[in-house]
Amino acid sequence: MNDSDQRSKIFTRRAFVVGAFQGVALAVLGGRLAWLQLAEGGRYKTLSDKNRINTKMVAPSRGEILDRFGVPLAINNQNFGAYVIPEQTDDIAQSLRKLGRLIDLDDYRIQRLIEESKKMSSFVPLEVVDNLGWDDVAKVEVNLSDLPGISINEGEIRNYPFGVSTGHLVGYVGAVSQSDLERDIKKGNLTVDPMLKLPGFRIGKTGIEKSFDSPLRGKAGNKQMEVNVRGREVRELDEEKSTNGKRIALSIDAELQRYCQERLAQHKSASVVVMDAKTGAVYALASHPGFDPNLFTDGISHEDYQELANNPAFPFNNKAISGQYPPGSTFKMMTALAALENGFATSSTSVNCSGRFQLGKDKFHCWKLSGHGNTNVVTAMMKSCDTWFYQLSAEVGIENIANMSRRFGLGDKFGFELKEERSGLIPTKSWLKKRYDKVWRPGETIVSSIGQGYILATPLQLAVMTSRLVNGGKAVKPWLVGYLNDKKMFPDKWPSMGISKSALNLIKIGMDGVVNNEDGTAYASRIMDVGMEMGGKTGTAQVKKINRADRALGIMNEDLEWKYRHHALFVGYAPIHNPRYVVSVVVEHGGGGSAVAAPVAKDIMVEVQKRDPASTNIKFSNVLEKRKLKEKSKIHV
Repeated sequence: MNDSDQRSKIFTRRAFVVGAFQGVALAVLGGRLAWLQLAEGGRYKTLSDKNRINTKMVAPSRGEILDRFGVPLAINNQNFGAYVIPEQTDDIAQSLRKLGRLIDLDDYRIQRLIEESKKMSSFVPLEVVDNLGWDDVAKVEVNLSDLPGISINEGEIRNYPFGVSTGHLVGYVGAVSQSDLERDIKKGNLTVDPMLKLPGFRIGKTGIEKSFDSPLRGKAGNKQMEVNVRGREVRELDEEKSTNGKRIALSIDAELQRYCQERLAQHKSASVVVMDAKTGAVYALASHPGFDPNLFTDGISHEDYQELANNPAFPFNNKAISGQYPPGSTFKMMTALAALENGFATSSTSVNCSGRFQLGKDKFHCWKLSGHGNTNVVTAMMKSCDTWFYQLSAEVGIENIANMSRRFGLGDKFGFELKEERSGLIPTKSWLKKRYDKVWRPGETIVSSIGQGYILATPLQLAVMTSRLVNGGKAVKPWLVGYLNDKKMFPDKWPSMGISKSALNLIKIGMDGVVNNEDGTAYASRIMDVGMEMGGKTGTAQVKKINRADRALGIMNEDLEWKYRHHALFVGYAPIHNPRYVVSVVVEHGGGGSAVAAPVAKDIMVEVQKRDPASTNIKFSNVLEKRKLKEKSKIHV
């Protein structure tokens, strides 16, 4: 075969391959065209006919928040609301006034909506009124043809069955503000989450609702709706279902939480933390006064908000995690451990308390002016003798005391699930120089040794400190969220802090004596039930010093204005022989720790041991979950 024939044969083969490929491509395109014309033709004709297909985003149900037993703390109820879309009406004010003749809608609300519509895109629906009753819904639906831009949407409204009892803890949801949209961009998102622009969509503003807002939100779906020329929906063409938000199971015991909140209500301002010394699970986190989160789901009234905002006891503050107080004598265990662990004291180290301690020209008085006589580390804690700690701290030094305090969780955050957590303060020489450009004086160490001066701690930190003291020196941290759906969120083990068992044992003996020895400062608040006995430490933190002139006039702490009175504190644990539960109580400006805070702790520790939440696995079964959810309507606040 010559070269010409060979080239011709190759060309013919290539032409056949190319032709076959083109034929297949044309067949595919033809098939696709036939599919679009015959099978999908009606759909695309509808899409092109005056934009009669409206794609609506469908908001997911927000995830529920439950306690450790499956009892609901935050749920969703059916809700109907009226909305206005500015671009669908020529006169938004007129549409709103017409609506106001049918339902309760005052001029103030109308004016606010008009102002809001000027700031937002005209296609963004604005919520006019929420939580409409059936009669109001019917009135609006019947008159929709005369209400351009107005529509009724069915959705859900957040409900908090335990009200004030879990207000600080669970938090609340609220409408998306402009600052929320800007914050979403600042987080690094290229565009704002479209769900934030849905009418009536709400996000977490405080508490667990805020900390876990993203997983609680879920994922939006969408619907394709056919609408007529007046904008009325005719039929649903297609739907992509939304994905509901994740369910959160907390470590909290809801009934114990309610009990703590009610017990604190006997005081003007107070807080309490109950936690598991071994696992770190927080069973109760109460702060009084509180607020009802249900007020915020519909939009709190101006009057109600001002009443809360102007309360001198600050009901918006979660004092259990953000209140920072001088710990007073509840800090003495840190000074004692610093002395024991650094070789400055032993179990037999004795100090003679005459009622005062002199350092140079300065005199530091014990709370008992006549003195306690010879005291060792155990009796010094039991009787809360200041002088023993004064003398030992002068030898130990502030750096050793500060280092021990930090090991027990003071002066820093734990990365707790609630964003309002604060760090407290453990001072050092370098801190004072940097903060105030002052040189640390020996007298400041003396004052710090009994939890006064610059030292600040939160009730949560005091609970963690106590847990680490009584659990064998494990570096436990507090946690609230047990499960996110079925995903476990808490650790099983905690590392050892390396504190000697003998030193920790001396501290526990001293704390046992505080409550159960007749010479102890909290003996009046001992628990008499066998097997439920409590150990602990009282504390009284001075807010305003009563000078010699005041004493000469007979002025006592209780005679001062409320905001200048001492804080009352108590930290405790139970049962004595196998510590499991820990409590910290702070009563703001309440007076003495033994007289005021210790009785509160006693009542709570009796209640928690009766309920024994640690004996129940937080990962409840599906059967228990369904039963609890079914009974949620029976819960009354």
